[in-house]
Amino acid sequence: MKKQKGFSLIELLIVVAIILIIAAIAIPNLLRSRMAANEASAVGSIRSINTAAVTYSSTYPSVGYPTTLAQIAPPAGGAGASSSAADLVDSVLSGGTKSGYQFKMAAVGTGTPQTGYSVNGDPVAPNTSGTRGFYSDQSGVIRYLSASGAASSDSPLQ
Repeated sequence: MKKQKGFSLIELLIVVAIILIIAAIAIPNLLRSRMAANEASAVGSIRSINTAAVTYSSTYPSVGYPTTLAQIAPPAGGAGASSSAADLVDSVLSGGTKSGYQFKMAAVGTGTPQTGYSVNGDPVAPNTSGTRGFYSDQSGVIRYLSASGAASSDSPLQ
């Protein structure tokens, strides 16, 4: 009789089954940790926007707070900073989408100088890129809602 070298089909199937079981356990945890990382990045981005808005209003007091992300974005073509593109946040964040979240900035109130703003960060794909929506305004308090569309009446982030 010949002596067999290598693995039998049953042994290979058992190894593949064990690998699949381990993957089935690990993948949901990986997705949850990715959503948590995206949410932490969204909170950091809103903090950056708040800081940029305060800097903008100090630099351009006749204009007040910015009303769009474009006003705090880098200038196009390497031009110098101005009230229309103050170069206070990076081009990724000023583009409106970062780490699975979409950011929108809007004016609060009317008049010049602008006395308020609001910024929202909502998941691009709810329950996939994140589960909570975030909101902040000129007060600097970041608020959240366990869905998209957080507002000034929602719970503050602890």
